[in-house]
Amino acid sequence: MMAELMLVSDDMARAERRFRSLERISTLTVLDLYEPCQRLGGTGIVVSDVSDLSADAVSRLRTLLSRIRPTNGPFIFIAHVNGPRALAYAEALGATAVVSATDTDKLTALVERLVVEGGSVPLSARVHATRARDFLRETFRTGILTPEEVTNGADAVAWAIGSGGVYDWIRTVREFDDATHQHILLVAGIAAAFAGTLGLSAIDRHKVVKAALLHDVGKTRIPTAILNKPGKLDAAELAIMRTHAVEGHVMLAAQGFEDAILRVARSHHEMLDGSGYPDGLHGDEIPDLVRLITVCDIYGALIERRPYRAPMSNVAAFAVLDRMDGRLDPDLVRAFKPVVTSPSEAKGSDAVARVGERRGPT
Repeated sequence: MMAELMLVSDDMARAERRFRSLERISTLTVLDLYEPCQRLGGTGIVVSDVSDLSADAVSRLRTLLSRIRPTNGPFIFIAHVNGPRALAYAEALGATAVVSATDTDKLTALVERLVVEGGSVPLSARVHATRARDFLRETFRTGILTPEEVTNGADAVAWAIGSGGVYDWIRTVREFDDATHQHILLVAGIAAAFAGTLGLSAIDRHKVVKAALLHDVGKTRIPTAILNKPGKLDAAELAIMRTHAVEGHVMLAAQGFEDAILRVARSHHEMLDGSGYPDGLHGDEIPDLVRLITVCDIYGALIERRPYRAPMSNVAAFAVLDRMDGRLDPDLVRAFKPVVTSPSEAKGSDAVARVGERRGPT
């Protein structure tokens, strides 16, 4: 029997106009958020299409979901405004997937997979990874950032990780050609997964992802001959490469970004023992957000393929982090382990290892 699709909306005309095509893949019932609903129970797929997320609307939606959504059933949240507020509502309501209101093709494809396969099917990592990559390409081309653009890029990463998990993200990102973009996206995805494991709030998780996306922005000021060199850098080239931390801080400060993001851009190569750069910070001089991104940054570099060495397996890469006692935050390293290891991988699988084509962060 074909699964029923229950669409909850605060605008019936819009719902009829935009989603009637879904009838070809599932029986469709459109429910008005502001009209009494007599239904109890359900066996199908629930989609919320609510553009005005007022407190009253969210309360009504929560009540309606409790009546019509099957236990642990798929619930697709359509986000009309991209940002941490929408993600927080989606999480609070128990969404199993989030789709942008402008991406009706994606919604259709997701519903098709749910109908055919049953259960909660994650969003394609490819769509979100491509959005984030396009953000990075424009940033590297112009060197100009706006809060809105950064939010859109961070949302793309957060939605992909929240819906499909870090492994789908890594498999997708490794297909991208540009090594620098690939590394930044890899670190952002790992950071998003780590933030989720730590149980951070939706707003704090969004900040983590945004910081990860911007941590290497100073590399837009590095000559491409050095940035894209296929082999190891010599001493002079390495000195130039290391200026990216200060350059990134200067760029973001000039464009009005918050201090927490500035600290990540400048200090993500600092070590607790003072051996890092550019300022040789020690211990408590390094904020928690910086410490978190540093763990993800180093791990991302270790599992990337470079012309002069094979990528490490995820288990071997974590072992390197574990041996950096005194340099990395030991509590964060321990908390990071579940993000990148699973029972099958602990037995030696290298499924996540083959990421990247050239050089990770330096």
